[in-house]
Amino acid sequence: MRNFSVVLLLAAVVLCFSSVFVVTEGQRAIVLLFSKVQKDSDDKAVVYGPGLHFKVPFVAQVRLLDARIQTLDGAPDRFVTSEKKDLIVDSYVKWRVNDFSAFYLRARGDKQYAETLLKQKVNNGLRTNFGSRTINEIVSGERSELMEEALVQAGESAKELGIEVLDVRVKQINLPGEVSSSIYQRMRAERTAVAKEHRSQGQEKAETIRAEVDRRVTVMLADAERNARAVRGEGDALSAKIYANAYNKDAEFFGFVRSLEAYRKTFKDKNDVMVLSPNSDFFNYMKEAKAK
Repeated sequence: MRNFSVVLLLAAVVLCFSSVFVVTEGQRAIVLLFSKVQKDSDDKAVVYGPGLHFKVPFVAQVRLLDARIQTLDGAPDRFVTSEKKDLIVDSYVKWRVNDFSAFYLRARGDKQYAETLLKQKVNNGLRTNFGSRTINEIVSGERSELMEEALVQAGESAKELGIEVLDVRVKQINLPGEVSSSIYQRMRAERTAVAKEHRSQGQEKAETIRAEVDRRVTVMLADAERNARAVRGEGDALSAKIYANAYNKDAEFFGFVRSLEAYRKTFKDKNDVMVLSPNSDFFNYMKEAKAK
């Protein structure tokens, strides 16, 4: 009897645990009865929010689905513009599940599988929008309009998956590597040509300035030399005039002073040898001094 009570107690515990399920915050749950989604009287799937819930034991199966906002940020894709030029576009999508029954049935309740399908739908919308615009239109003015149109198209096509698309954003638009390389080389060649032109113009201006400075220096030196010669000539004339005036006032004294200067310069070095006649005028004042 006691063993039977224990068995009943264990059966009751197992029955209780199999009848209860918990949904955490950020999740939603649907219940499958014989592999079919449990629905209410309005033929809508019953979605269980966070909390403690009950189900039919052993028969019902609970599928927990993530109800939070998800971010789909895959690898960049290649799109073709209306000019038949390729662009590498990096984008991301914000989405969440709004129809859990459709999400379970169409996307198997698998997030990765759902994002694969959603990525295809978003890319189809972006491909259509990029294909109807030029590169200049995409980059310069119509980027916001392009994302809005892509959001509308992706939202419409994602409804069948039970997904609500909240936002579609283009993060970055690049040219393919081979195209970028050729464009960069062309830009580099253009900049090099412009730089050479600027350098040649600068060199031309430098030569012009240098020639003008040299011309001014030459003129200034010539003027300075002319002024120096004029001043030197005026000084020589004044000196000659002073000597002449001095000579006219006392010719004898002037001759005496000039002779003394000649004696001093002549006999300055004891090694000098000079051969002159004793009767030379050079010794005129010496003779007179001896006579006196």
